[in-house]
Parts: sequence; C-alpha cells; structure tokens
Amino acid sequence: MLFLNCEHKLVFLHHSDMGDNVTTITEFLLLGFPLGPRIQVFLFGLFSLFYVLTLLGNGVILGLISLDSRLHTPMYFFLSHLAVVDIAYACNTVPQMLVNLLDPAKPISFAGCMMQTFLYLTFAITECLLLVVMSYDRYVAICRPLRYTVVMSWRFCISLAVTSWAIGVFLALIHLVLLLPLPLCKPQKINHFFCEIMAVLKLACADTFINENMVLAGAISVLVGPLSSIIVSYMCIFCAILRIQPGEGQRKAFSTCSSHLCVVGLFYGTAMIMYVGPKYGNPKEQKKYLLLFHSLFNPMLNPLIYSLRNSEVRNSLKRVLGIERAL
Repeated sequence: MLFLNCEHKLVFLHHSDMGDNVTTITEFLLLGFPLGPRIQVFLFGLFSLFYVLTLLGNGVILGLISLDSRLHTPMYFFLSHLAVVDIAYACNTVPQMLVNLLDPAKPISFAGCMMQTFLYLTFAITECLLLVVMSYDRYVAICRPLRYTVVMSWRFCISLAVTSWAIGVFLALIHLVLLLPLPLCKPQKINHFFCEIMAVLKLACADTFINENMVLAGAISVLVGPLSSIIVSYMCIFCAILRIQPGEGQRKAFSTCSSHLCVVGLFYGTAMIMYVGPKYGNPKEQKKYLLLFHSLFNPMLNPLIYSLRNSEVRNSLKRVLGIERAL
C-alpha cells in the first residue's frame, strides 16, 4: 500500500497480483438509513424540526445566562459551555444527515468526512468532561457551602472549562492522526449517517488494531473514570441533602441535582453502550440508531430538562419575557 498526495487529492495505491490498481479517494458515500423514499422525506421533516428545537432551546439557555445577572454563577457558566457543545454537536452531524435523507447519492468529501470525525470526537469528549466539572460544582455547593465562593473562583472555573475543551481537542487529534495514514479500500461507503470513527475504520485495508484499541482506551478514560467520579460525588451530595432540614432548600437542591443527573444518564448511558459495551468495534444497525439518539435527541433534550426542572431558569425566562411584571 502506498499513500500519495497528488494535486491536492488524496490518492491510495493498491497493489494486487493483477497489477497496480490506482484508486483516487476524494469522497465517501454515507449509507444512512435503509428506508423508503417516503419515510426518508418524513424523517427529513421530523429531524429538521428536532434540529431547530435543539438550536432554539440551547440558544435560549445561552441568552438567559447572558442577559440575567442572577445566572452569572459557576453553575450556569458551565451550563452555557454545555449549551455551546450541544449546538456544535448537532451542527456537526445533523445537516449532512438531512442532506442524505433528501439525496442519498450525494457524497461527502474526504476532508469534510475527516473534519466531521474530528469535531464529533472533540465535542463528545468535551461534554463528558463538562458533566464531570458540573457534578464537582454541585458537590462543592452542597457539601462545602461555606467554602464555595473560595473554591469555585472565576479563575478556577475558567481553567476547568478551558481544560475540558483542550483535552477534547487533544484526544480527538490523536485519533485523527492515527486515522489519516490508513489506506482505504473500495467501495467508499460508510455504513452510518455521519463519519463515525468506527464506521470509517471499517474501510481500512490495513490492520486497525491500534486504532480500535485507542478508541476503546479513550472511551474508558473519558467515560468510565469520569462516570465513577460523578457517582461518588452524587453519593456525597445526596447524603448532604438528606441532612438538610426539609423545606425549600432541600427541594431546590434535589431539583438542581436531578436535572444534571438526567443529562448525565442520557449522555453516558448511550455512549457507554456504543464504545465500551460488548463488540464495540462491530456496530450493528441498532447501535446506529442509538447514536442517532445520542447525536440528535440528547442536545435537544438537555435544555428542556434544565428549563423544566430548574426553577431559576424558569424564573429567569419569566423575567426576560416580562411575565412577572404582567402578573
């Protein structure tokens, strides 16, 4: 196998007993969902609606946090970063999926596919770490309330957010660097609705043992470890909440923590099944649909969970809309 760069095109040379078979790979075909044309048009409309709701919901969260000074706290600072990740996450995968639903034969360029893989990994890893940071913020607020302002200083909060993004970019870059040199075989058909890394690796003509084990190791490091720390944090949090005198304080603490736990459960649950569960390297059709939930529904549900279960967000929305004055 030889890898050449000729006239800005990615060219892979495949040698066989029949002679040299030169294959120019400049694009891929995403197979998406094997459904009939009418169902695909229906899904286009449905997923377009979900996409708009995702952008609108997370945009409202960002707007409220920006406009309402009462939400200028570490908790909502991290929530704003989560909203940014969810918007970027959806924008990275959903538009191409919508295009393929209308025109299944429309390919995606090699560069676009690699960029989609890189951004998907970046946003997924960053969200994992942000959820851990948010659980730590709740731990300090409930279990160490007298030291909260000292521990969760703005400098420390900014450092945690920047570190989460930096680790996300760094780990995604490692996977991309290992992926790019691999020679790819024909046909260039990816059995997915976007360039998911395990689906792309299936096209490789070379041994992908290192790549697959790096994906597994990365998944364990950003899923199993952080999830364990979240569980420990919330065990301490619930013990502290139970010691609070029943009333408004206890109800507010339960409401805030339950919102975060819902988001954690949705995100980590689907991600663990995808990349840490059995046969992670041989995704079946059901895992493709599970990743659809992970990529499309999670970003849409996150702002709904926080707005419906969080009284501060609901009250902020009322203040911004002037409902309280009208009442």
